Amino acid sequence: MYWSRMHVPTLREDPAGVEAVSHRLLLRAGYVRQLMAGHYSLLPLAIRVRARIIEIVRAEMNAIGAQELLLPAMHPREIWDRTGRSAVMGDEMFRLVDRKGAPLVLGVTHEEIFTLLAGELTSYRHLPQIWFQFQTKFRDEPRPKSGLLRVREFTMKDSYSFDIDSRGMDAAFELHRGAYERIFARLGIPALGVEASSGAMGGSGSVEFMCPSPAGEDDVVTCGTCGYAANREQATSFLQPVTGDDEPAATEEFDTPGVRTIEDLAARYGIAANRQIKTLVYVIDDALTLVLLRGDHKLVEQKLKDTLKAASVRPAEPGEIAGALGALPGSLGAVGVELPVVADHALRGRVNMVTGANRDGVHLTGVDVDRDIGRDTAPATWADLRAAEEGEPCPRCRNPLRIHPAIEVGHIFKLGTRYSAPLDARVLDSAGARVALHMGSYGIGVERALACAAETHADEKGLRWPVQIAPFHVDVVLAQPKDETVARTGEELRRALLDRGIDVVVDDRDERMGVKLRDAELTGIPYRAVVSRRALADGVVELTDRGSGETVRLPVDEAADHVTKRVDSARAGGGSR
Repeated sequence: MYWSRMHVPTLREDPAGVEAVSHRLLLRAGYVRQLMAGHYSLLPLAIRVRARIIEIVRAEMNAIGAQELLLPAMHPREIWDRTGRSAVMGDEMFRLVDRKGAPLVLGVTHEEIFTLLAGELTSYRHLPQIWFQFQTKFRDEPRPKSGLLRVREFTMKDSYSFDIDSRGMDAAFELHRGAYERIFARLGIPALGVEASSGAMGGSGSVEFMCPSPAGEDDVVTCGTCGYAANREQATSFLQPVTGDDEPAATEEFDTPGVRTIEDLAARYGIAANRQIKTLVYVIDDALTLVLLRGDHKLVEQKLKDTLKAASVRPAEPGEIAGALGALPGSLGAVGVELPVVADHALRGRVNMVTGANRDGVHLTGVDVDRDIGRDTAPATWADLRAAEEGEPCPRCRNPLRIHPAIEVGHIFKLGTRYSAPLDARVLDSAGARVALHMGSYGIGVERALACAAETHADEKGLRWPVQIAPFHVDVVLAQPKDETVARTGEELRRALLDRGIDVVVDDRDERMGVKLRDAELTGIPYRAVVSRRALADGVVELTDRGSGETVRLPVDEAADHVTKRVDSARAGGGSR
């Protein structure tokens, strides 16, 4: 390949209004161009990186016995209605109607469609099965941002396992966990498997693979001592006991004019936040519900959604709140209220607490949670609802927790019979009974993995691709491309490298050397071999390692072998240099 014939539209300056490292550099280095919000064209260099990522993922899927398929990206909506996910996906799902009026959707994911296909399996003798594909997904993100990290159209490797029982499903899950660890190591992405919510996917458990990055929109909670790791939507911490609870007292009203927040009550009346009951009002699947936490704790909405297995969760509007409780936020409470109540475990057994009296500017003291809330009115549901915070004790070893921003690059789920039961994907077991298949679902976003690698491997000069996924291994830069000796030596080096299985591009452009060197660094090709009149006068070419910045002078007739050894060593190291 010759640079003069490629489309690599590099930019001299950083694009305006772009924050994520990967977004900025992929634009500037000529890898991508935006068509509209959430939709990107991948240019030749990006296509080469993407192909290498797919090659690595495919190899690891094949290694665990998976079989590759390709299913349609457009689906009849009726299939999604049967599993209830048409409603669960809400506005995230692109919906359309064909010329005959049939309702269709663009695939957000493919659990339903693979499950229908698995309906052709008839016996336990056909199991286990693992099927996978690389297919485009469509998600109507409300705020697409950060380049390829949050888009509305992307490629996913999604795989699905089918087993006769939960033990088989667990084994398939562990096969995928190991495969994903190997994939991310080979891609040069430092992904950590963490406990996660199953969210709209459902099922009995899931693990996210998270790449630490300032560009991440998720938070990961970790313990450096025992290895505990969880997405913040799932994480918890050891609950320190609260001291100072007195003997239970009768509830009494007291005036609190102008109090609107937990902080107001603490500052003006000396009532510590951990002695207050925070009362939030949510509409959960169309039902007005009170959500209670200790005053110093924050709600994790996903935990609330998971606890109630709700399709939709939203904060109630002020009008809805006032109509049901007679007061505005700041004076709300659950005492004597005949509404469903969901309470965080931190409130269990607490006495002499303070909460709103459901009259503006009035609160109650002496609240005994077990005595006064959710008994004869609406029984309370108890759950872990609070957010784990930096420095709180680890739930396993009690050492301080850390919180880091991270990017989700993969997610694996145990689905059980969540999809096989409603879609009637059943087989005969060894006793002749028809049983629903036990399934797992496993995804990797291909372009997101590309962006994650770009986030991880970059410096002030540009990208620094690991050898395993770089668009080319070597950039042969001709300092004087019109010089016959320089051009001939560059061509001989190109052919020698290709013969040794090394991907090489020759920068034969009639450009200033500074432009060529800048583009070589910006595009992140791992090795740069400069062929110049000056170096050839000494019988050498100059090889620079993009990662370390080290430059060595190599005899011309030894250059190809030396470069090949470096590239092969890096490839054998799983993506490191």
